[in-house]
Amino acid sequence: MLVGDPKGFLHFEREAPVRRPVMLCVHDWREVYEPFGAERVRAQAARCMDCGIPFCHEGCPLGNLIPEWNDLVYRDRLADASARLEATNNFPELTGRLCPAPCEGSCVLGINAEPVSIKQVELEIAEWGAQRLEPRRAGVQTTKRVAIVGSGPAGLAAAQQLTRAGHDVVVYERAERIGGLLRYGIPEFKLEKGVLERRLVQMRSEGTVFMTAVSVGTGSSGAEEVPGAAAPDVAHISAQQLRNDCDVVVLACGSTRPRDLEVPGRELDGVHFAMEYLKPSNQVCEGSRAVTPITAAGRHVVIVGGGDTGADCLGTVHRQGAASVHQLEILPSPPMSRAAGNPWPTWPVIFRTSSAHEEGGERVFGVTTVERVGDSADVGGVGAVGSAHVRSLRLQDVVSEVVEGRLQFVPVPGTERELEADLVLIAVGFSGPERSGVVAELGLELDAKGAVAVGPDFATELDGVFACGDMARGQSLIVWAIAEGRAVAAEVDRYLMGTTSLPRPISAGQLALR
Repeated sequence: MLVGDPKGFLHFEREAPVRRPVMLCVHDWREVYEPFGAERVRAQAARCMDCGIPFCHEGCPLGNLIPEWNDLVYRDRLADASARLEATNNFPELTGRLCPAPCEGSCVLGINAEPVSIKQVELEIAEWGAQRLEPRRAGVQTTKRVAIVGSGPAGLAAAQQLTRAGHDVVVYERAERIGGLLRYGIPEFKLEKGVLERRLVQMRSEGTVFMTAVSVGTGSSGAEEVPGAAAPDVAHISAQQLRNDCDVVVLACGSTRPRDLEVPGRELDGVHFAMEYLKPSNQVCEGSRAVTPITAAGRHVVIVGGGDTGADCLGTVHRQGAASVHQLEILPSPPMSRAAGNPWPTWPVIFRTSSAHEEGGERVFGVTTVERVGDSADVGGVGAVGSAHVRSLRLQDVVSEVVEGRLQFVPVPGTERELEADLVLIAVGFSGPERSGVVAELGLELDAKGAVAVGPDFATELDGVFACGDMARGQSLIVWAIAEGRAVAAEVDRYLMGTTSLPRPISAGQLALR
């Protein structure tokens, strides 16, 4: 393997992008990072060493050609770098912003030094290419019809690959606009929606057709749908009708069932799932809603859950002007560097601080919610007068123990206390696809994780019906969603044509390096 400067990792220190001042960030919705600069990017790309076996390929499920485009950036050959990047990744402008970069966790340089700033180099290449986006239309049309249900990263990646292979692709989305969690789950300060729109313009120019406010699947499981997920004027179409009208149906509906916190007080006003809060807040930012029905302005907010969704809520809460905010995590605070049981090249489980954490609030680790405490007085105009509204959470410290191979959380006696809260946001993850709708209508089999069961080729037990992304994998990262979208496209193309030239970066069920 050739690199532009084989001693670059000795000459240059790792640099991360600089965040804008907090006092500016919390008063607008713009992305938080300052421009990085071409010379700084070249220096970071130069740190990619002649490592022989680039383990960054193992960390990245897309198989991104990381050493190649690092070398091309160092040599100032951005057009070639962009071509190499887009050869394996449909949406590098999204992964460059949103992916936690497992490739950096497996960078060989990271064994005894700071890893290469792969994610930042990727973003700079992606932004260079995004200013020059051109549609890549198929040379020959096959007349094969493919319906894709869901417009998150997995569905969009599958759609673009299959459109470029010459198939007639229609993407169905039940929400008001295309993008899934990219649009309604990720706040503007992490992903300005103009970035998503310019990619959708390219996809439309290539021939992909988008249908919004259309919900596929008429089955019922008796379970409540995810509140507010569909457009108010949503139309319904049966999954069987799509099967009759199309050669293939690809299900990429995501893992959208929010995991609940089963403690007393769930019925109180002021307690909401994260997506109930984030979607209308994002709609206000994009101008499709005048005000959000759930606001943190002037409130004492508690976010239950210490992951990325919780951090998305945290940054949104700051910008809405909360009086106070606490973010709770049941796990203990992770170490500042790798523990002995967390060796390279696995993903480093270490303490991380996002831009939202820098902006304020208090993080509380090793704690569980025992009860939500309410009163009968209306607070701040939310809920009907006289209805019970949350006023505090009763908490208790916990210690984590591994019992018979399973992690358990043991309450610590004498640590109970109350924390003031008149807005509680539940962000403790997702438990799989919704059981009603398309899953119920088609009678799809679920696996032990609650995801749709598929074979190694992403096919369900129904002929011509495939599933991918979080719907089949369970809650995961954007880079895995794109990889699954690309892989299912290859399998669908093979199913339709008997052979395929589309890349297949992963197999269904393939696990991350850990």
